[in-house]
Amino acid sequence: MQMTKGLTALTVGALLMGTAAVADPYEPYEGTTLVVNFPAHPHFDAVMEVLPQFTEETGIEVEVDQLQYLRMRERQTLELTKDEGDYDLIAYVVFSKADYVYAGQLENLAPYFMNPRLADPNYDAEDLIDGYVQNIGVAGGERGYLPGPTGSLFGIPFGSETSILGYRRDIFEEHGLEVPETYEEMLELACLIPELEPGMGGLASRAASGHHASHAFLLHLAPLGGRIFDNEWNPIVNSAEGVAAAEALQTIVGCGPEGSETFGFAEAGASFLQGDTAMFLDSTVFAGQVNDPARSQVVGLVDWAPHPMGVRRGSQTGGFGIGIPTNAENKDAAFLLMQWLTSREADIAIAIAGGNPSRFSTHRDPSVLEVHPHLEVFGEALQYADPDWRPIIPVWGSINADLGTTLSQVLTEGLDIQEALDGVAERTRATMQDAGYYTWTSDN
Repeated sequence: MQMTKGLTALTVGALLMGTAAVADPYEPYEGTTLVVNFPAHPHFDAVMEVLPQFTEETGIEVEVDQLQYLRMRERQTLELTKDEGDYDLIAYVVFSKADYVYAGQLENLAPYFMNPRLADPNYDAEDLIDGYVQNIGVAGGERGYLPGPTGSLFGIPFGSETSILGYRRDIFEEHGLEVPETYEEMLELACLIPELEPGMGGLASRAASGHHASHAFLLHLAPLGGRIFDNEWNPIVNSAEGVAAAEALQTIVGCGPEGSETFGFAEAGASFLQGDTAMFLDSTVFAGQVNDPARSQVVGLVDWAPHPMGVRRGSQTGGFGIGIPTNAENKDAAFLLMQWLTSREADIAIAIAGGNPSRFSTHRDPSVLEVHPHLEVFGEALQYADPDWRPIIPVWGSINADLGTTLSQVLTEGLDIQEALDGVAERTRATMQDAGYYTWTSDN
């Protein structure tokens, strides 16, 4: 999201007075320098505007190593394996959670929240977007990556994203179109709009081979009632619901702008920003570009709606979380920074600066909505963010790559959908077998 030019130090300070009122918890760590690893990303650009206030309040210095995402992941892979790492706090995406927790590289946060010298009693964890607490933070519970009696917290949401429908208000008004609330309505409009507006695609979507195609498929799988696995880890991606999700993607690409089958996130977004498509379904992080005249030709023409409903609500869970490496040098101070960054006051300040809020209350805060009114709709969409829209297991990377390559063949080579998904299910079963997921089943 575009940063607010008028966000002064005085404004930030006023927003964060609640945390400044109690200084004693920080006193033992005054003069400490924390080294944190953040991605080059709009949310963290906003964080950088607010972060100096933490040092002003606490006396704790923060040195930020901000890297492009893939370089960040490579650096973390190196740093987290050292006996003594360089980072005290890291940002990570959800599919890194499985790798880091399984390797014992992220701190369990329970001891920190149990420590009365560190844990702020006014933190209000219940206000955090629960789907993201489950998705980005919890491991060891149900299925290994969801909450449950054996689950623990290893990270906190920090920059929550979900799927949202952007649409051209002017096009909809000109033709008397209703904003789609269901999948049937969305798919119908996706193919009707090119008839009403020759040369314009209906809905821009990712579809390129690899993770783009699999991501787009997963966007539709959860709302249409599907999953990758059943409760016993049997692959069910080739179910009727899986076929329906692939058919939805096929329809969207077929009625989309020219070249849709090769679109990644950037290309799909550019198509919408250039006015070549009337709808866009993807991450909320995209919203910051829509009213930026340097990037967009549709400034002031776009409205937002929640991800349409299939048989149920189920928008994506994406974005980042923050956690403390097990080899960090300054763990207690890092926890204080984590807690401060995700507090109510800091969440509001970061949102005003252009970040993605991690709390429900921030999406309703009048001072935030005055600057970013679309966040109210985003807050509604986040109520349906599905923490299980993709399985966060260590072998997901290889399964995801196979799924994306196969779906691309469906879109570009005409491979039969059922045949394609049957092949994915068969190969997925072999991967899961090799990884030991059927060790406890009766047929082993």
